[in-house]
Amino acid sequence: MSLHESQQIDRPSLISDTTAGDRACPVCSRESIENFESVAGLEEDVRALLVANAADRDGFDEVCNRCVRIFSQAKDQIVADAAVQKDGSHVLSTPLRLDADQRFTGKGVTIAFLDSGFYPHVDLTSPRNRIVAYRSLIDPDGKLDSLFQPDVASWHGMMTSVVAAGNGSLSNGFYRGLAPDSDVVLVKLARTGRITDDDILVGLRWVLENREKHGIRIVNISAGGDDEQNYLTDPLSQMVEECSRAGIVVVCAVGNAGHMPNHPVVPPASAPSCIAVGGLDDNNSLDRARRGMYRSSYGPTIDGLQKPEVIAPSIWVPAPILPNTPTAQQAALLKKLDDAEDSELHAIIRQNEGLDPELDAALDRPVHSIRQIITLKIRRENVITMHYKYVDGTSFSAPIVSSLVAQMLEANPSLSPQQVKTILIKTAERLPSYEVDRQGWGVIDPRRAVEAALSS
Repeated sequence: MSLHESQQIDRPSLISDTTAGDRACPVCSRESIENFESVAGLEEDVRALLVANAADRDGFDEVCNRCVRIFSQAKDQIVADAAVQKDGSHVLSTPLRLDADQRFTGKGVTIAFLDSGFYPHVDLTSPRNRIVAYRSLIDPDGKLDSLFQPDVASWHGMMTSVVAAGNGSLSNGFYRGLAPDSDVVLVKLARTGRITDDDILVGLRWVLENREKHGIRIVNISAGGDDEQNYLTDPLSQMVEECSRAGIVVVCAVGNAGHMPNHPVVPPASAPSCIAVGGLDDNNSLDRARRGMYRSSYGPTIDGLQKPEVIAPSIWVPAPILPNTPTAQQAALLKKLDDAEDSELHAIIRQNEGLDPELDAALDRPVHSIRQIITLKIRRENVITMHYKYVDGTSFSAPIVSSLVAQMLEANPSLSPQQVKTILIKTAERLPSYEVDRQGWGVIDPRRAVEAALSS
């Protein structure tokens, strides 16, 4: 088993964003017969952001109100805190790419995370420590000390929890999750990256037993098993069903084997009542025309169930770099070099000799060659800033859905797990030209899901 990453619900007829013959926005590709604004009349910074994020389009005179609103609201943060790509566009945050409803931040909602290890990242602990409980199943005493001890597997759970609930404090709030005010419970399942069905089962049982004590409404599981199982006889699947009956929304990653001939969805993601999440590749863009599928696993399951139900960004996902590690030191060095003057490059590399062998070997090369190496390494290592990098896998699409569920439960605390799942399905948007089996009911739509939660 590795980290990863019989109900029929009719998709309702929804009012579409597109109408045949309408003009399409050059930034997001949504079509409309009205609600366009002149680019020339926009503030210069907003106009520059819109143009940069539609770099593959020829010159355009108008954009839709929705794109103007999104970039106008995020302008100051993007200009100050977003990493700039070589084509002039910016690394966009998950809430911005999904046009999340900013009124709700998961306040008053607790999400439990089951993973191989965790770290108390500042995006969860400042200005208020939102880690309300920590449980290590490999430590009989469950001591809090183990949360602070270095562990090769700590990065995974740290990233999944921060992707959902991080407040982006190291980017002035820009690279935050959809639920930056939610509380979190961290449950360490194993000593290494390998997690068994029994590990997850024990973790879920602990969550179920402690749900009232810690107010747990959601559990995120970014791990899964090796084998397909019938949910009627599989103990892990039955525990998922029990959690759901108790009022806990169970969100599971489906895995990353969609490119393989055999691409099964296994427990716990194959359990009927869980929300199984597959992967979207949105190319770090608001442009719906650029959306494609990630290589996530898909069903139907051994029981004939549609899995995943929905998909969410599974690549280009901003996540924190584990502090006090060689990766963090390398990211800080690359950022420093990328920002430095040409005349400073050789001296900076000498001052940090031994940290990066490739850069050490480039000391005798000219400046332009070192610049090429720096650019290539930033891209190869998926570095955004010295504190954040890109990650990929359905391990990270699941916590995005968990954070959306936290928004929905803040908006309407009375929602049951089944109601949450139904709303997510009804408000999702299917990708054209991709098999239904791969994407389920389609891409989550946070704004519509929250509105539906409010009206339920």
